[in-house]
Amino acid sequence: MSTKDIQIQSVRIAGVSVGSGQPLLLIAGPCVLEDIETALSIGAFMAQAARNCGFSYLFKASFDKANRTSIRSYRGPGLAKGLEMLSAIKEELNVPVISDIHTSDQAEAAATVLDCIQIPAFLCRQTDLLVAAAQTLLPINIKKGQFMAPWDMRHAVAKIKESGNNQVILTERGTSFGYNNLVVDMRGLAIMREIGSPVVFDATHSVQLPGGGDGCSSGQREFVSTLARAAMAAGVDGIFLEVHPNPDKALCDGPNSLSLEAAEDLLKVLSRIRQAVE
Repeated sequence: MSTKDIQIQSVRIAGVSVGSGQPLLLIAGPCVLEDIETALSIGAFMAQAARNCGFSYLFKASFDKANRTSIRSYRGPGLAKGLEMLSAIKEELNVPVISDIHTSDQAEAAATVLDCIQIPAFLCRQTDLLVAAAQTLLPINIKKGQFMAPWDMRHAVAKIKESGNNQVILTERGTSFGYNNLVVDMRGLAIMREIGSPVVFDATHSVQLPGGGDGCSSGQREFVSTLARAAMAAGVDGIFLEVHPNPDKALCDGPNSLSLEAAEDLLKVLSRIRQAVE
């Protein structure tokens, strides 16, 4: 069964809707906020690329990556400075913004700026975190844990909904079998969509090699397009891409990030695939 055959309720993020019958959603930005100039240039480029290819756009960047491999890794500007930067991006580019929270006490502050809260894959079973995010009443994007079977994500969705929030998106980012590698089972896209939530495919984290870079994660960006095209043919509701003007110089997740130009070229291909399978 293709995911496109499953009808689900759409989720509303600011002025953007995602789900059955809605335009494809693009969630894209740098892994971590580095500086405001870089973030604004990325956001402006990707917003225009999304419009040109018929995608809705949601700017994503983390204010703090609490799950980096090494204690010496760059984590980001932190909550206060990061939210200030995201607010500026939102206002200047007129785009909705999403970022991830790692602790329950970040939810309230994050909700004053964000249009959607993301739950990191490693934390998708953390009940207190999910409940705190749900209680902001913002849409919640839960990334499927690398250790989770796709059908078990229904329990994470239930924690959000039973906390009074029906606006839930699920994002696939690969499954870990150890040895610094991830594998994507395309069946999981249809299985998660049967839960009733829109499903986004994270094409760049899915080619990550977790911890495979001697104190940091490595990646195989040459396979991003292959997986993204397969997911689009399966009928997902959106695509998640980490992008950077110079991926090899990015402070986080460079090996699995795309350049801006490569991301735009990929969106053009994905748009054509979407038209072909509709």
